[in-house]
Amino acid sequence: MGYRLAVVGATGNVGREMLNILAERDFPVDELVPLASRRSQGTEVSFGDKTLKCQTLENFDFSKTDICLMSAGGDISKEWSPRIAAQGAVVIDNSSAWRYDQDVPLIVPEVNADAIGGYTKKGIIANPNCSTAQLVVALKPLHDAATIKRVVVATYQSVSGAGKDGMDELWNQTKGLFVNDEPTPAKFTKRIAFNVIPHIDVFMDDGYTKEEWKVMAETKKILDPKIKLTCTAVRVPVFVGHSEAVNIEFEKPISADEARDILREAPGCLVVDKREAGGYITPYEATGEDATYISRIREDFTVENGLSMWVVSDNLRKGAALNAVQIAESLVNRGYLKKKAA
Repeated sequence: MGYRLAVVGATGNVGREMLNILAERDFPVDELVPLASRRSQGTEVSFGDKTLKCQTLENFDFSKTDICLMSAGGDISKEWSPRIAAQGAVVIDNSSAWRYDQDVPLIVPEVNADAIGGYTKKGIIANPNCSTAQLVVALKPLHDAATIKRVVVATYQSVSGAGKDGMDELWNQTKGLFVNDEPTPAKFTKRIAFNVIPHIDVFMDDGYTKEEWKVMAETKKILDPKIKLTCTAVRVPVFVGHSEAVNIEFEKPISADEARDILREAPGCLVVDKREAGGYITPYEATGEDATYISRIREDFTVENGLSMWVVSDNLRKGAALNAVQIAESLVNRGYLKKKAA
């Protein structure tokens, strides 16, 4: 016997990826219901070898649902996640709505699965920002080994992080430039084709953007509040896959060779680090993969006990859909979830 799942936002990029990953990983599902807005009612989505029609969120009864995967944006989650949890389903939310609530665990299973039991306070578990997820997977084993003091990270984030509209804008602008059609930015603040934009989300009073603040706040909540971290988030003309240049300062000595060995054994990490042309991973190569790839591991001689490295992951998978499914698996494997009677 399996579980009853609902996926809210099943027609979006992440929602569809959630359906694919649930099928790929043979999650024990007895019944799966894709949910979307009224305008998407009846839209067909694939789940393994099945084709399912979307139902409306507003009319669905969650009282017989075990797990609800939410991928429909923060405003919808703020309104609906407490309602769904009140009906007895565990909500795993992909938006930023609940990440900073102290009564809601923010989970990356390879990093802090032990905190998952905190979901009982509100019935909600938060999925981190896509850039945070891959970052903490790489930082956790190194923090355990040598205690991280400070991190400086620059992200190179693909347009899929901005949803389908972001991907469409890159595609249309790129095509247009080949026929001398100067693009007009819509989703992004400046032209994204053949350009990079050091601006993701809104600006805050201190000069950081909200995206940069998310990475800093979430890393502290997931990994260690004592870590000092600064971030620059950049949108780049890549369809899928986020990259990060990460500089780390440790309390204890750690060499590049030691870090490489530690990361090779760490859950969720895959080291590709040859000091030769092509001996590293790019976002194109990480697309469709589950691992967080780590390359360019080297010592930073400008500080005591410093390392620099390059971290790449598929943001639609580890940064969103895969991490949500792994949280659901953790609930099952740790015995938190009791199947509802048919």
